[in-house]
Amino acid sequence: MAATLLRRLQPVLAILIALAVLLVAAPAAHADPDSEGGTKSLRTALESAAKGHIEAKNKLENSKKRQKQLTATLAEAKQKAASLETRVGEVASRSYRQGRFNTMTLLLNSSSPDAFMERALRLDQMAQVDGKVLTGYQEAVVTTEQAKKAIDLEIKEQQKQVTVMAKKKQQAEQALAIAGGGAARSGFINANSPLAKPAPRNSDGSWPKESCSVNDPSPGGGGCITPRTLHAYQQARASGFKRYTGCFSQRSSGEHPKGRACDFSAASGGFENVNASGGDRTYGDNLAAYFVKNADRLGVLYVIWYRQIWQPGLGWKSYSGSGGPSATHTNHVHLSVI
Repeated sequence: MAATLLRRLQPVLAILIALAVLLVAAPAAHADPDSEGGTKSLRTALESAAKGHIEAKNKLENSKKRQKQLTATLAEAKQKAASLETRVGEVASRSYRQGRFNTMTLLLNSSSPDAFMERALRLDQMAQVDGKVLTGYQEAVVTTEQAKKAIDLEIKEQQKQVTVMAKKKQQAEQALAIAGGGAARSGFINANSPLAKPAPRNSDGSWPKESCSVNDPSPGGGGCITPRTLHAYQQARASGFKRYTGCFSQRSSGEHPKGRACDFSAASGGFENVNASGGDRTYGDNLAAYFVKNADRLGVLYVIWYRQIWQPGLGWKSYSGSGGPSATHTNHVHLSVI
């Protein structure tokens, strides 16, 4: 009985075994990369370094703008003070020569009431003019001193932010070195990359805080992403990079579960478990170059492609993710935004 049942099930078992072999052997064309390579600590360090650099750079640029405005104010105040110095000297000299008593004497020595009133009017007008001259000169001097002090403070602020940027760069380099990467690379640069439409910023040029609040429209998505991630995704597609993409995914770390990252497949059919070559490699090169060129416009934290990583203030460095094409980023371009 058992032998008969086994013989009857053999064809079914053979089919099931064959299907299992095919499922294991066949590459999942649309399967999202299951690993970004590196470690959680590495990704955390890189994110912190990139965000710190972007924030310090924005503060530095704002300080330079303020210094430029203050320098113009200082020059204008100096010019005004210089133009009034001669008139201030005249007022001081006249006051010294005549004094309050002599001014009253001039009025009393008038030959007639009409002459008295005329002299009084002229002296009043002169006093008003003298008062405006003295007040204008004093304001110009005060403005000059305040502008000088403010400029000194801006210079200190700029030195502070330059120091912060240097520390963040060192932090990223050390993290990459610990992971076995960090060597300088020529990277992926294309001067002919199209320009993306800038993402919205705050009035001071900083990036607004965003949450995972909009639906992920990418084919490989299925969760939420931030408005800035959506903008980067849409701008890439508008610039001709329309191959299979996955943004949100549940992972233990990184920006994907925060809705701040997307993986762009190099192959047109989806994520293949092979290193991109030929036209697929060119597509990935151009896409990586596109994100680097538009980093300030899109709020790019970092880009990873073909064993290399780029982030603001660091440039292209070797990235030593170990494992298959997903971990080494040789089958997809990874983008993280602030």
